[in-house]
Formats: sequence, structure tokens, C-alpha cells
Amino acid sequence: MLSGEIGLPQSSRNEGFFTDVIGTLLITTAIAGVGGTGLGGLVGAMLQKDSNRTVSLLLSFAGGVMLSVVCFDLITEAIATSVGIPTVTGAIALGVAVIYLLNYLIDRKTNPEVPHIDENHPKTADDLNELIHSDHFEQHQAKNDNRFSLFIAGVVMACAIALHNVPEGMTIGASYASNKGVMGSAALVLAVIIGLHNIPEGMAVSVPLISGGMTKWKAVLMTALSGAPTIIGALLGYLLGDVGTLGLAMSLGFASGAMLYVVFGEILPQAILMYHSKLPAFFVILGMLAGLLIIYA
Repeated sequence: MLSGEIGLPQSSRNEGFFTDVIGTLLITTAIAGVGGTGLGGLVGAMLQKDSNRTVSLLLSFAGGVMLSVVCFDLITEAIATSVGIPTVTGAIALGVAVIYLLNYLIDRKTNPEVPHIDENHPKTADDLNELIHSDHFEQHQAKNDNRFSLFIAGVVMACAIALHNVPEGMTIGASYASNKGVMGSAALVLAVIIGLHNIPEGMAVSVPLISGGMTKWKAVLMTALSGAPTIIGALLGYLLGDVGTLGLAMSLGFASGAMLYVVFGEILPQAILMYHSKLPAFFVILGMLAGLLIIYA
């Protein structure tokens, strides 16, 4: 027992440990979510453009690393809880279904309002501004709609960003919980990769905001705040995973399923459509190999 803990009741020591654990998780996730997105917003504000090739390859590599971490770390940890393969499979399927359904509802609401998204358009996003629905927000700006319409469009864009950031945060929180509240290598790797992945997303948010007349610094601040849902996801993933064995398995499984949908249903199709080449496929493989080295090296 540390000298500073002498005389403290057990509940006080437990509260102190819980506070430290949550504090570490919040700081790490804030750097990945708010920091990564804000950095992307700053790059977008400075350049006011992005390169489809660079963004595509960066997304592909990040997607490959995420796949490695999900498939070879999070899911294996969920199986190791011994709750049974059907339970783990069900949690993964639930994660896929929930994120798909929410994404479908947002697309159904916004796509008819964007002129270039018609029957000839791919059934998935082919640019970052479509993925986060900033193109929908731009349409309302171009029409000089009233403040309420712009507010609703902004809320929709925030929800679209949250759909990607919350599952990303959940993977960090669930990995953190599986390591008994210690920031292990898997959680740190996820935080770093998610931070890198958020850079091009931040660019996609800030560029249209600046083009619409918002000052650069305000656009960067708004962009950084759009990464906040990552923190919410991390808390959800950790608190659910800290409930018990079943909670941990459900948290790991749900977060894994949500990320699998984000990678296979959003990131990789978009990366290929943004840059028509075999290079995105190679960068996915490189990302998976890098993920394996990070996990097992």
C-alpha cells in the first residue's frame, strides 16, 4: 500500500482508481478524436484543398490497421471471455446492423436534396464530403436557407460524423476495459490510427465551412469539436465492458461489428472510388500487416 493511501477507506481508493482510469481514457481519446480532426481542419484551412490520391491511400492504410486490430485482437478477446461464439457473433452482427441502419436513415433523408446523387451515383460515398454529409449542408448554404434549416443540416452532418466517431471511440474504450483499465498497446495503437484517420475527415469538414464564409479559426474550432463523439464512444465502450464478462464480450463484439461496417461499408468503397487504382488494395494489405506487427511484435 502506498503511504498516501494509508487510512483511506477502500471506497475512496476505488474512486481514485476509477477517476484515474476514466481520466486517462478521456485524454487519450480526446487527442485521437478532437486532436486528429482539429489537425485535419487546420491543414484544410491552410491549404483549402485535399488530394484524392493521398486521402484515399491514407484511408486504405488506416482501414487495414483497423481490420487487424478488430479481427486479431478485439474479436479474439471477446471470444476469450468464454461467453460463447453465438453471443460474440450476435454482438458483432448487432454492431453492424445498428450503424448500418442509422447510416441508412441519414442517407435516405439527405441524398434526395443533393442534385448530383441520383440513380447513376454509386450506392456509397465517393468523396469525404458525402461521407460526412457536408455536401448536404453546402446545398442549404447555397440556397440561403433560414437559420433553422441550416441548423438542421448542421445537426445531420454532426450525426453523420458521430456515426463514424462513436464506433471508433468504442473500440478504444472496449480495448481499454479488456486490459483492466490499463492503456495497453492495442488501445494506444487504435488511438493513433483513429487520430490519423480523422485528419482527412477534418479537412473535409473545414474546407466547405471556410468556402461558405466562416473564418478559418472558427472553422478549425468547429471541426475539432466534431471529433468529440469519439470521447462519448470511448466512455460507452469502457463502461459497458467494465460491467462484467458478458458486458465485456458485448462491448468488444458491438464495437468490432460497428468498425467492420465502417471499414467495409464506408471507408474502403470510398477510398477505391476516390482513387481508381489497385494501390488502395495494397495499402489495405500493408495496413493489415502493420497491424499484425504492432499487435504481436
